[in-house]
Amino acid sequence: MGGVRADLLSDTLTRPTDGMRSAMAAAPVGDDVFGEDPTVNALEERVASLLGHEAGLFTPSGSMANQLGVRLHVRPGEELVADSLAHIVRAELGAAAILSGITSRTWVSTRGRFRADDAASLMTTGVGPYQVCTSLVVVENTHNFGGGTVQPIEQIRRARTLTREHGVAMHLDGARLWNAAAATGTALTAYGREFDTVSVCLSKGLGAPVGSVLVGSRAAMQESRVWRKRFGGGMRQAGILAAAGLWALDHHVERLVDDHARARRAADAMAEAAPGSVDPAAVETNIVVVDVAVAGWSGPDFVATALHRGVRTYAVGPGSVRLVWHLDVDDAATDHAVDVLTDLLRSGPAS
Repeated sequence: MGGVRADLLSDTLTRPTDGMRSAMAAAPVGDDVFGEDPTVNALEERVASLLGHEAGLFTPSGSMANQLGVRLHVRPGEELVADSLAHIVRAELGAAAILSGITSRTWVSTRGRFRADDAASLMTTGVGPYQVCTSLVVVENTHNFGGGTVQPIEQIRRARTLTREHGVAMHLDGARLWNAAAATGTALTAYGREFDTVSVCLSKGLGAPVGSVLVGSRAAMQESRVWRKRFGGGMRQAGILAAAGLWALDHHVERLVDDHARARRAADAMAEAAPGSVDPAAVETNIVVVDVAVAGWSGPDFVATALHRGVRTYAVGPGSVRLVWHLDVDDAATDHAVDVLTDLLRSGPAS
């Protein structure tokens, strides 16, 4: 087997660019647990401003940012509601229950597409000691396991109206919110102001090596700073990491549309090679989910065969595979991926 020529496993694989490394090396630093790291402070202020909130908190990971957001809004014994494939309930290893005593219930959607009425149908409030009280609605934008789905802003606004009426908070898992904004032209503040808290990731499409930022009110971020320390997320001279995030905001946001275009180009080619394997119209951002069973493949066998030919992918089901475009997958790598993936879809598995 040759080396990997197109690594489409995830957009978490991006490596710092030379310019980003230089910015990290030159970053002024201090002790962030004491709030004295100037580069961290600058990053938190900038991201909060971009999302229309008062303050931010730098965290080591998106999961920690989400769990801090959840902890703010839901008391032990209360619940959050979310999509059944949401990262916060499917891929954070039960953290809300283990760390904060929070239960959850979920609705089922098509490709993770958010509908306000789905959330509203699960909300239970004002029931005293008889049922679990709903304290939080979580929305993921874009939706990872839905295939990079962008959530409709009008549905988010409707949900905000409904939740306010019932005293329920809203948290946005915006790990890939940058992609949603790039795909639609919707301002980040338009998304951000509809939520009590928002988490955004710097280490996916933006290409920073580490980190996410949680934003909300100043009081909420002060409380979250305490819980971050309790969860083991207090970092010291973290400006070295925050500098990568600032560099990414300056240099890697506008180029996200290139990832989207390459993903769509690959989707068009695969749909032509194996009709029904991909719906190109459903490819809105940098993620493509392929139904390889249409061509007779199992997900794991397709992944193994593609890897042998230099394309790394991820099986998300017994007959489906996820491909994710990012900073380190250029046109040449995309060309190779298209050649390999379309050939496998046309030929099917060896008998």
